[in-house]
Amino acid sequence: MVSKHIYIQLVLRIVLLTVTALGLGFLFFSERYIFSGLFFLLLILQTFSLIHFVNQTNRKIAYFFDAIKNEDFTLRFPEKLSVKSLKELNQSLNTLNSAIQNIHIKKQAQEQFYQEILKQADIGIMTVNPQGHILFANPTIETLFNYHPLNHVKQLNQIDEKLYELFSRLKPFESNVYQLVNEREKRELALKASSISVDGQALLLVIVQDIQKELEEKETDSWVKLIRVLTHEIMNAITPITSISESILKYYKKEETLLDIGELSEEHLRSTVKGLEVIKDQGSDLMTFVQSYRKFLSVPEPERELIPAETLLDKVSLLLENKSEHENITIETNVLPDDLELYVDVKQMVQVLLNLGKNAQQSIADNPNGKIIFKAGLNSKDKKFVQVIDNGAGIPEALINEVFVPFFTTKNTGTGIGLSLSKQIMRLHRGTIQVNSKENTVFTLTFN
Repeated sequence: MVSKHIYIQLVLRIVLLTVTALGLGFLFFSERYIFSGLFFLLLILQTFSLIHFVNQTNRKIAYFFDAIKNEDFTLRFPEKLSVKSLKELNQSLNTLNSAIQNIHIKKQAQEQFYQEILKQADIGIMTVNPQGHILFANPTIETLFNYHPLNHVKQLNQIDEKLYELFSRLKPFESNVYQLVNEREKRELALKASSISVDGQALLLVIVQDIQKELEEKETDSWVKLIRVLTHEIMNAITPITSISESILKYYKKEETLLDIGELSEEHLRSTVKGLEVIKDQGSDLMTFVQSYRKFLSVPEPERELIPAETLLDKVSLLLENKSEHENITIETNVLPDDLELYVDVKQMVQVLLNLGKNAQQSIADNPNGKIIFKAGLNSKDKKFVQVIDNGAGIPEALINEVFVPFFTTKNTGTGIGLSLSKQIMRLHRGTIQVNSKENTVFTLTFN
């Protein structure tokens, strides 16, 4: 409606200017100089009037946008005007100003709401620009770092030099765990970074969480599981020793008195020898168990070297085929890209993959179409991985979280040290080992 009235005003003024200009030309060439002078003055007045009208409209619109830019919503244009087009323009600008003001108020309320949520969050949140300036840091992260206020990454150097170095090289989608120690306490901090864009500026969003409590709970849970398994294994070994020892003692004692040699029968002597043999076997089993425990605790630091993934998997596949007693099992290797290399301790990694391969063989021993696949490649985060896949019966869901517990085993033979030792080796390689057992059983080794 506003644009229509302004449009009509402009058309009428331009038509009048055109008519006046034509009249001026006609009078001038008719040598009516007095009338032509009057028409010339009228033409000048109409031109100034048109310029004033356009400038007045543009000036109001310019004032309006300047006020919006500066978030000044107090600007009001008079609505009681005789010129209808300007009156409607002022009304429309005032209406638009009120609408934008309401949107701004809602936006501020929403922003305050989100700010309050971030302030009350139990995790630390901060945003950093490429120059290292901290644009936002909630109270939790200032509490975790015991520093206020946080304005620049360089301030972290006053807290801990290594923490500053970690932040200096922190890239999007990276995760790190850092132990921050001060005079009061020790904190285990998990740091995770991601990239965001605000007003066209690339920022680094860093999430910091104190995981000390979670680590302590997991550590306690691990100790409980380990003690349960140790107790079970030791009791299994010691109970027969105690029972047989008591039985043998009865052959040589009556009440609390030792029997004379002449009172001993040949049968008792034979039973004694058999009992001592059982005690010896149980003692040997217990010694083997202790040796396994020592082996688990004394894994050396890996001596890593670059080796083609294809070479490593072919070596493991060949060793597994030579030791296999099952002709129904086929072994495949799959490496993509073909030139993929792994930076690992070859001996330790062969040990891990052989153990996983042997477990897979036992799992598919009764499967007429048993298959084991060794697969290496890059995951979605561009990290190298190796997978051992078999089409066996799988691991029961109830036991899936127990398989990496030291000395836990579902087999009648073995010490239950293999998978826990594999996990220890992967930890020393700064990698992880995970298992998934749905359609197929898949063990995944991921290297950072």
